[in-house]
Amino acid sequence: MKGMIQWLLAFFARRILLRHKPMVVAVTGSVGKTSAKNAIAAVLGAKFRVRSPIENYNNEFGVPLTIIGATSPGKSLIGWLLVFLKAKGTWLLGDSSYPNMLVLEYGLDRPGDIKKLCRLARPDVGVLTAISPVHVEYFESFERLIEEKGEIVKHLLPNGLAVLNGDDANVLSTKETLSRDKHANVTKTVTYGFGEACDVRAEQYRIETRVGDPDGSFDLGEEFCAIHFDLVIGDERAPVVLRNLLGRGQAYSALAAAAVGKHFGLTIDEIVAGLAALAPQPGRMRPIPGIKGCLLLDDSYNAAPASMVTALEVLRQFEPPEGARRVVALGKMAELGKYSADEHRLLGIRVAEVADLLVCVGEEARDIRRGALEAGMDEADIQVFAAAMEAGRWLDFNVGKGDIVLVKGSQSARMEKVTKDLMAEPLRASELLVRQSGKWLET
Repeated sequence: MKGMIQWLLAFFARRILLRHKPMVVAVTGSVGKTSAKNAIAAVLGAKFRVRSPIENYNNEFGVPLTIIGATSPGKSLIGWLLVFLKAKGTWLLGDSSYPNMLVLEYGLDRPGDIKKLCRLARPDVGVLTAISPVHVEYFESFERLIEEKGEIVKHLLPNGLAVLNGDDANVLSTKETLSRDKHANVTKTVTYGFGEACDVRAEQYRIETRVGDPDGSFDLGEEFCAIHFDLVIGDERAPVVLRNLLGRGQAYSALAAAAVGKHFGLTIDEIVAGLAALAPQPGRMRPIPGIKGCLLLDDSYNAAPASMVTALEVLRQFEPPEGARRVVALGKMAELGKYSADEHRLLGIRVAEVADLLVCVGEEARDIRRGALEAGMDEADIQVFAAAMEAGRWLDFNVGKGDIVLVKGSQSARMEKVTKDLMAEPLRASELLVRQSGKWLET
């Protein structure tokens, strides 16, 4: 049954693409895919009818569902019948409101995944955000993972554009591979980042933060943080402000969006206006008021070594009020294979450089703890729990006014449960947190 549904989804998706001929922008990478996708959609929305995935629609089910414009009905046979009827109508009858721009996210779990998605929907533009050792357990080596990520820019349509993170050596190595591959259709590459050699770059980057009200507590009804940088594209320059967004990862996403927007003819002012509309997303470094006047930095959507480093850099930007602490609540980084123990130990070392209190969850917590102890963190400042709910209950009694609490972990760690326990307004969980519907609430 699953195979038949997958076949029908691909069948209709291909025919819808042939009928409506939208431009396709495909985004992949070890980290930053969803943020980049959101930024690109926001920028292109100024000029095009744009559709981008809802939820985590980045596989052989999610991508065709996005193309069709439907959501998954789960196990409902009637629901799937309605999806296919909608798809057939969009294909045969047409749809005058069908988007002329699709911004898709291509996920990678096993070898061949990217190539399959490119065969389903060949991109006009391929964006490669970053490559780090995540989802590596099914690959014989990290080098093989890099090759697989690079498939997205090897399978572009003729005259395609590759948009590459110019600060990531692993991403840039795919550019060298492209130059040697006579079958690749890429005719142009654009790099983005902070380096001077990048075609689209950020200069004068800084984060502004507010560390609480005079009484030491936090009220996020108003703007309390922002990313500032100058966007430079060739000889053009414009100031960018990303309000209530945090971290270099958000800046990288904005730069990727600027590169794509420029390719499709937007002016630098139109690009900046699109970026100004970006808002924090659930589970992606979202600031949330916490109990007892603490501030939660909820980054619980997912985790990889590179994104953990970025999150800790954000936490470092905050100077808690006198007597308050930087608290880090971490779940595991999944799908690291043979790299898992070392990466979790290195994470613990980095945490010790930033945090006053470490709370870690799951079997891998022992390696995080080991690294933190090696780096000189006091054992009394490290707490280990088997599950996220236990960690949340402990933190209920141990956070204080003005504390800055970073919460992060892979999806399977379910660290959003920690955030929910610590929210000042838990009734807003469905609005502010990730994984608050359907099957997620049952586990």
